[in-house]
Amino acid sequence: MPELICNLHIHSKYSDGSGDYTQILRSAANCGLDVVIVTDHNILVKNVERYQFTGDRKTLLLTGEEVHNQDRHPQKSHTLVIGCPHEMADFGSDPQTLINEVNAHKGMTFLAHPYEYDLPAVGEDDISWADWDVRGFTGLELWNGFSELKSVSRNLVSLLRHVLFPGLIPHGPLPQALAKWDELLTAGDKVVAVAGSDAHALDYHAGPIRKTIFPYTYHFSTINNHLLVNQELSGDIDADSRMVYQALASGASFIGFDQPASTRGFSFTAENDNEIVSLGETLLLERGATLRAQLPRQANLRVIHNGRVTLNLPRADRLVQTITDPGYYRIEAYINYKNARRGWIFSNPIYIDKKSKPGLI
Repeated sequence: MPELICNLHIHSKYSDGSGDYTQILRSAANCGLDVVIVTDHNILVKNVERYQFTGDRKTLLLTGEEVHNQDRHPQKSHTLVIGCPHEMADFGSDPQTLINEVNAHKGMTFLAHPYEYDLPAVGEDDISWADWDVRGFTGLELWNGFSELKSVSRNLVSLLRHVLFPGLIPHGPLPQALAKWDELLTAGDKVVAVAGSDAHALDYHAGPIRKTIFPYTYHFSTINNHLLVNQELSGDIDADSRMVYQALASGASFIGFDQPASTRGFSFTAENDNEIVSLGETLLLERGATLRAQLPRQANLRVIHNGRVTLNLPRADRLVQTITDPGYYRIEAYINYKNARRGWIFSNPIYIDKKSKPGLI
């Protein structure tokens, strides 16, 4: 199955980023991405979607927006809106109304950086999600690359160290985010997990010193979404964007920390006597089923079933497991990198249903 590497939650000069769309797209192409989705604050920039051609490779730039209530202080409940043809900033004052409007236009909503910390050293507030009574959203931004800086930099010294050595920042989704995702999934909500870079490429000036902090190329080489699709990019923007949005909306994707080792080629499937399904899909349990996973290299591989770790393999690059219980199953994989244990792969779930399908007895 073809695999597209997609980086999303990017900011440009249209909000609080430093780059224009040409720079962002060129950086994405240089990093080997297939898709980059720019989501500026409270604005949907139209008619800029295009490709960058590098030899026989294509990189597609798409746009969405990050919507929040601009009158709320401190800010809370930012929403990534993707695949919606209309600007949604006017609905930012009420998250449920925003979600409903986006759904009515067949777009997607992802709750951005649902849990994060403040960063008092530089006056940054905690802008976590606060409106957990909302319903009907597509998913969670399970891992936010820039937001993670706040959780690992609790004082000015550690902040400076991470600015100088950003490769030390990524460790994995916050435990609170993983727990909330499992809580929602266990309650029966099919909530898709994505990773967001929250890239700004901040320009820093101090006298003769000029430095771009966390440039786009850093983010594009770090935490990505790997989309499982039916074909490679065709060069038809309408067809390709529909394919990308369908993969994101259905959860046919996994999160990969690609800096220490590429996660391309990871697979996770479930099968019975009649069919094989993959990420985001549902399988009828019948008498039982078999889970199969393949990793690009050995890692600490964990199987999570209905919020519980049911299998923990310290070093494995493959999995074959027979199951008899319904529910959702997802994979986590961890590796050692820069003297620390770090999250490497987080798959969206496969759903195992014991109920009969329509027409079956």
